[in-house]
Amino acid sequence: MEISASIIQGSAIGPASYVVTAADLRSVTPGNTLCKYADDTYIIIPAANVHSRAAELANVEAWARSNNLHLNRAKCVEIVFTSSRRVRSAASTPPPLPDIARVSSLKMLGVTVSSRLSVSDHVQNVISSCAQTLHALRLLRAHGLCEAALQTVYRAVVVARLLYAASAWWGFTTAADRQRIEGFLRRGVRAGYRHVNEPTAAQLVEDSDDQLFHRVQYNSGHVLQSLLPNRRSNSYALRDRRHDYLLSRRLKTNSLTDCNFITRQLFKDSY
Repeated sequence: MEISASIIQGSAIGPASYVVTAADLRSVTPGNTLCKYADDTYIIIPAANVHSRAAELANVEAWARSNNLHLNRAKCVEIVFTSSRRVRSAASTPPPLPDIARVSSLKMLGVTVSSRLSVSDHVQNVISSCAQTLHALRLLRAHGLCEAALQTVYRAVVVARLLYAASAWWGFTTAADRQRIEGFLRRGVRAGYRHVNEPTAAQLVEDSDDQLFHRVQYNSGHVLQSLLPNRRSNSYALRDRRHDYLLSRRLKTNSLTDCNFITRQLFKDSY
C-alpha cells in the first residue's frame, strides 16, 4: 500500500524519525517552554504570558499540518497550577481554551500531579496498582516459586513501579504520603515478598537521588546539567563536600522550590 505518512508506527526507525521531525517545534513567545519526550509535548506558560496560550496552540497545530500530522484537541488538556497557600479568585483564573478540557490533575510521563503540585493522587494510584500485582505473586507462590525468586520478582515489579521517577516527585510528598508508601512495603515484608533488612523507601530514594546527581555532575551532555549553578574557584579545601557548586539563598526562594530535585541535592548536608 502507498505510505502517506512520514513516520510509520511500530517501525525500527520510527522513534528516531519522530525526534528529528519534532526538532523544529519551538515556542513562539519568549518565556514559554516546550518540553518534548517521544510523542508527548507539554507547553509550559507562566502567568505573565497567559495571553499567549491560543497562539502557542495554533503554532503546534500549524507545525503538525506541515509535518503531515494531526493535533487531536480532544486528547489535549490544560492544567492551571496555583499555590496551595494562596487563594485565587475565579476572576484571576484565565478562561478555558476552545475545545480544550481543563483538569485538576494531569499524568505526565507516568507521574500524576495535581494543580496544587501535590502528588498524593500519584501515591494513591501507584499503591493501588502495586496492590493488584500482589495477586500475581500469590499465584506464583501457589505454583511453587521459591521465596528468593519471589523477592526478586517483588523488587523488579512492585518496588520498581512504586518508586518510578521518585527523584522527581518525592520532594513533593507529605508525611502521610511517605507513611503510606512505607506501610505498603512493610505489608510486603509480612507477606514474605521482601526481606526485613532491606532498605526503606526513603533510603532507596536517597540512593537513587545520589546516583542521579552524580550523573548530572559528571555528564556534560545530561539534560539537567544546565540547571546547576556555577562552580567555586577556591584554592583551598578545608573539608570534603558533596559538590563544589556556589550556593545562594536565592536558589531557595520558597518552600516549593525546596522540593525540586536539584535544590534538594545542592543543599543536602551543606550547612
